[in-house]
Amino acid sequence: MLSTTSRKEDYARVLDFMLTGKSFSNKPEPLAQLIGEEWFTLLEASPKPGITMTAKERVYIGADERDKIALIKSRISYDELTQTAKGELPIVLNEIVKEKEQRFVEFFNKTGPLNIREHSLELLPGVGKKHLQAIIAARNEKPFESFSDISQRVPLLQDPMKLIVDRIISELGGTQRFYLFTKPFFKREHERRYGGFGRSD
Repeated sequence: MLSTTSRKEDYARVLDFMLTGKSFSNKPEPLAQLIGEEWFTLLEASPKPGITMTAKERVYIGADERDKIALIKSRISYDELTQTAKGELPIVLNEIVKEKEQRFVEFFNKTGPLNIREHSLELLPGVGKKHLQAIIAARNEKPFESFSDISQRVPLLQDPMKLIVDRIISELGGTQRFYLFTKPFFKREHERRYGGFGRSD
């Protein structure tokens, strides 16, 4: 599993921006649905006055002065995403994973067993025992350098970047036993401001 030394998000990508909020909202006001770049945290946020945002846009949500985000309203579940946000999610995740390629290549290089029966790599969609053996044999020979390197040296494996993206989406659904890349969503977090981000400027 990836390091858990930092659980906060500093940057996020816009999945949906609603100028008057959700259609069923009693209070029409601008609302953005975001996904964090580090832990893929799903969030709803209020923009600063007069600010608009576009899908896939990168915005700062950290503790310092923000240029576009006034308030992180709450952490949300996958089911609370709009249809637009759900449609943008795979596209945005592909961009983030591609930009952070080395981080995920290191996952293929270094991740180990979950227990005596199951390896972390087997949690990736479609990775079975034969794939696992091939990956471990290849990385023991020489660490992987890129997604392309993984594909070339483990030819039976699907596109490694797609495996990562598909796993992240499945974790965001909230039904997994183990979480490799995301923070599990707990309903109680929906009732309070998320992780110290909730700050109005």
